[in-house]
Amino acid sequence: MGTNMQKKYFFYRNPLFKVYARVEDNKVRMSTSGLASSIAGGFVSDMMEIFEGTKPSKVENDRLIYSTWMPPIPSKAFDRLVSSQMSAMRGRFIPEQLTISITEDCPNKCLHCALPDTRNKARLSPDVVRSVIDQAQELGTTLIIFDGGEPLTYNGLEELISYVDQTKAISGLFTSGVGLTKERASSLKNAGLYMLSVSLDSSTEAGHDLMRGRPGVFREAMSAIRNGLGAGLLVNMYVVLSPRNISELDDFYSLAKEMGVHELSFFEIVPTGRWLEHGDEVLSADDHRKFGEFVSKVASMEGPRVFPIPHMVKRFGCFAGRKWLHITPEGDILPCACMPLPYGNVHNESLGSVWKRLYKDPVFTAGPCLMRDSCFRQSRLGLEK
Repeated sequence: MGTNMQKKYFFYRNPLFKVYARVEDNKVRMSTSGLASSIAGGFVSDMMEIFEGTKPSKVENDRLIYSTWMPPIPSKAFDRLVSSQMSAMRGRFIPEQLTISITEDCPNKCLHCALPDTRNKARLSPDVVRSVIDQAQELGTTLIIFDGGEPLTYNGLEELISYVDQTKAISGLFTSGVGLTKERASSLKNAGLYMLSVSLDSSTEAGHDLMRGRPGVFREAMSAIRNGLGAGLLVNMYVVLSPRNISELDDFYSLAKEMGVHELSFFEIVPTGRWLEHGDEVLSADDHRKFGEFVSKVASMEGPRVFPIPHMVKRFGCFAGRKWLHITPEGDILPCACMPLPYGNVHNESLGSVWKRLYKDPVFTAGPCLMRDSCFRQSRLGLEK
């Protein structure tokens, strides 16, 4: 990853003040200018603090890719993201990130799959997905992720990706990597895919295949990463942390560095779906301490940017009902992919009306993850464990 000592990237601008991001010694530095810069600095200080002194995913001459989860800086889509942050400060919440599980079809049987086992193998029709994309962009969504099941099994995926208006939002793909050949990676890139996120549950072939319930998945994931990078995609390695892989943090980082991915993201296991069948295994306080030490250590090391989602949730609260929305293959609208609590269905109600009802539910307070609360799971979802 290169550095740029001179280039400034517009982070935010209005007639009274401007916010800039620049890269110095592979770290992002923030600054403001303009007549109201002193006031502006305080107004956007929380956002600026997220960026300040941290490692970006990629630096280009004309734009800064701070994270694979975020539109490039500068871009119209990023301007929309900043606007949504400003709206949230005023109490008007926008679903910044939408995941659409376009199909339940999947060759794997992951131990932590959030989708229940079903027999009908539901899928959303292309017309419905396009309508959801339109409605989400109208609401202000800036990241639209295609999920499953395994979305690469969906016939017509490229057409859906190309439907996303890149002036409003970036598109992402969550995949186990199955079938992502060089040709398919190029096809996705040509369709306008911005971020390829390949899931990994262990840094070893045996461990990953065990978690995924099928031999060969690790090799497919490594091949998908190589082919995605070869096609010029931004590639994220996505790890769901659990007590079973918390000891592999350094190994995950070494593998991510070796593969050359742009970002290594960590999500914390949630007791939902099939994972509840395994005794409600969650990270301990000691596990969190280990993770915190790891994140601090790699921040100054050469290698990919690390996105510690548990740290973001701890700092800003759970994003369910505040910044996230999820659509199931049946069309149910959920606060997030891990919370099977439908607030409506895209087949008979608009996304906007459901979102308004959802974020006004007093249960969503931007506090800790509700799904890690056994009382909430029992009282609201009827889940025993």
